[in-house]
Amino acid sequence: MHIALVSAYPPGKGSLNEYGYHLFEALKNKHDVTKITVIADTLTTGLEEDSSILRVWDFNDPMSARKISVALRAVAPDAVIFNLQFASFGDKRVAAALGLLSPWLSKRKRPTITLLHNIFETVDLSNAGFSVNPVIDWMTRFSGRLFTRALLKSDLVALTLPRYVDILRENYNAKNVWLAPHGSFDTPPPIAPLPETPTVMTFGKFGTYKKVDALLEAHARLLKRDSSVRLVIAGSDSPNAKGYLADCAKRYAHLPNVSFTGYVAEEDVAGIFQDSTVVAFPYTSTTGSSGVLHQAGQYGRAAVMPRIGDLADLIEEEGYRASYFEPEDVASLTESLWEVLSNKDRALELGQANHRAAGGLTLSDVADWYVLHFERLLGETWTSQKSQAVMG
Repeated sequence: MHIALVSAYPPGKGSLNEYGYHLFEALKNKHDVTKITVIADTLTTGLEEDSSILRVWDFNDPMSARKISVALRAVAPDAVIFNLQFASFGDKRVAAALGLLSPWLSKRKRPTITLLHNIFETVDLSNAGFSVNPVIDWMTRFSGRLFTRALLKSDLVALTLPRYVDILRENYNAKNVWLAPHGSFDTPPPIAPLPETPTVMTFGKFGTYKKVDALLEAHARLLKRDSSVRLVIAGSDSPNAKGYLADCAKRYAHLPNVSFTGYVAEEDVAGIFQDSTVVAFPYTSTTGSSGVLHQAGQYGRAAVMPRIGDLADLIEEEGYRASYFEPEDVASLTESLWEVLSNKDRALELGQANHRAAGGLTLSDVADWYVLHFERLLGETWTSQKSQAVMG
């Protein structure tokens, strides 16, 4: 089976690029997958890559759907997976919306599965950086419903949380949606020892619903209890909040023991997590299942997070554990962080629980489901040809 994967892909910095990389790695190791081609976002630098990575579409390009369709026609895969969230193709409304037509255009030629990491009904437009005024918000919601229906034209739509499946079945009478949990990226390695210096780390794209202001204020309070505490802010600005982290770095330049790493390359991710005592989630809302939480579990690290929306669903559904705080409440965040930083046994307890949860379902397991669904969609003729090839 030749599968095409449409996704942002490292070293590009587009949304879900890390998930795209790990899904590619999981699929290419499957016995029934003879070839996999990534239809990826373009890069600003000329990087020589494996021929299986085709740099085709551009963020905020209204023509991305057409470019993807042309590329798929050229490589002629047996089946296609789209790895998407609603802002995958742009932070401008027209480009983002038109890009979401890609699965519908693809389906005309071959079986298509769309993996949706969020759904429009659960996105807080204001916190996600898309809210302008009530009229524009209403139009955005209306368009979101229309493009959700377009996405549902895929042969199958995979969703990362049970609640998403329920919403699409109830609101759209969808019959072709199924649960595909996020999964940890790899089989979790043994838990590395906690660092000697108590270290808080946060990871992501910041400035909209992920903000570090309260975390920096909490860090100032933690320093009064232990002057050695470190804070590592790993990642970059959200596309909708350019300049946010540079502004934070300037405003909090007086605080000691604070590091802004910038974009973290895939090969450096393990070190960032293993050098931390606790992973903090300074979120005001969420837009889907959290890859960062799965990574915290993979490396056996404790989590400190607000009990809100999709994060709460993920905790309950997949068995992760955390120390909780009230969203945007600096005092509450400080106490939750101190609970873990001041008690190594507590840090180990939460980290081990998350490590077990991450080991319960890997992306390799989820990839098996994709292959099985594609075999069913491709039908008896393809299955017969596969059997003859094995026998021959």
